[in-house]
Amino acid sequence: MAVTPSKDYKRREREQRKLDKRMAREAAKIQELEDQQVAAQAAAEAAVKQDAADLQAKLEADFEAELEAERKSQKVA
Repeated sequence: MAVTPSKDYKRREREQRKLDKRMAREAAKIQELEDQQVAAQAAAEAAVKQDAADLQAKLEADFEAELEAERKSQKVA
């Protein structure tokens, strides 16, 4: 004779599925937030590196301009 599952068993199974789905959604949200934080940190680091590179390029350009001006003044004299 076949035994059918009780209503209580079915209810517990249904509630467990709901709980599993909820936990999966929360885990996905947490993962998305972590991914956003990592992306923001990487963007900030890239901006700092770019600023440093821009500053270095500006300093080199200023130095080259001063050097060229000095060369021109020595040729005139």
